[in-house]
Amino acid sequence: MMKEGMTKKTNWTAMVVLILGLSAIVFPLYMTLVIAFKQPSEMTNSVSGILSLPKTWSLDNFREAMRVTDFWNSLKNSLLITISTVVLSIAVHSLMGYALGRNKSHSKFYSFVYLFIVSGMFVPFAILMMPLAKQTAEMGLANWFGVILLYVVFYMPMNILLYSGYLVNIPMALEEAAKVDGASTWRTYWKIIFPIMRPMHATVAVLTALAVWNDVMTPLVILAGSDQNTLPLAQLNFQTQFGTNYNLAFASYLLSLIPILIFYVICQKQILNGVVNGAVK
Repeated sequence: MMKEGMTKKTNWTAMVVLILGLSAIVFPLYMTLVIAFKQPSEMTNSVSGILSLPKTWSLDNFREAMRVTDFWNSLKNSLLITISTVVLSIAVHSLMGYALGRNKSHSKFYSFVYLFIVSGMFVPFAILMMPLAKQTAEMGLANWFGVILLYVVFYMPMNILLYSGYLVNIPMALEEAAKVDGASTWRTYWKIIFPIMRPMHATVAVLTALAVWNDVMTPLVILAGSDQNTLPLAQLNFQTQFGTNYNLAFASYLLSLIPILIFYVICQKQILNGVVNGAVK
């Protein structure tokens, strides 16, 4: 307990950092909301004209943004690609991370494969862009299936790094006990290891979903010229040679933010619970 007469010191440095961090988040959100509800006639070159509240709060910009981007069709494509990528990433990358994580320490082959895959994190997409565009077109993969396949490959290095690192916290005694009971490696993985890695599943799901949902370059290169637009790709309609319609663009950004925000809120609880349970163990 704190003695009488003693006052709790305020950490002003931490408070200033928190205020600056909060401002860096709140201010862009405020700008997005204000501009999304404004009419183009209310936008002026002055700072006060941009920061001021709308004269009338209208949903006209949102309706027009949904029409221009073909919102429901684009949302369907984005959900299909994102959900499929997340499910495949968790199933495939966790299995690969388990195989490499358990064997790389005592096998040069597995260690080489692990380092080779993880090194893919350092390859910029710009180098792969043109070869991938040509290859997917020749193989008939210039569609949503090809985009999902590429995403599973692109995020493989990062996810395998996360899964193999998390396996360090899982004792080998669990697998040895299962082996004594007659369980095969395959059964041991799906019945014991896979459920234990739930916190990492949630982390991989959030990181992969955020990256896929907001990505523009891959759909732009692979799906260009088709009617299978994702939301970020459809939002390029607001940018023309002569300028950008910020009112419609910001309204569309808010609409596309809602699904991934709901997903993040749901998975956030799973991540927190998993971290707490992992700490207790």
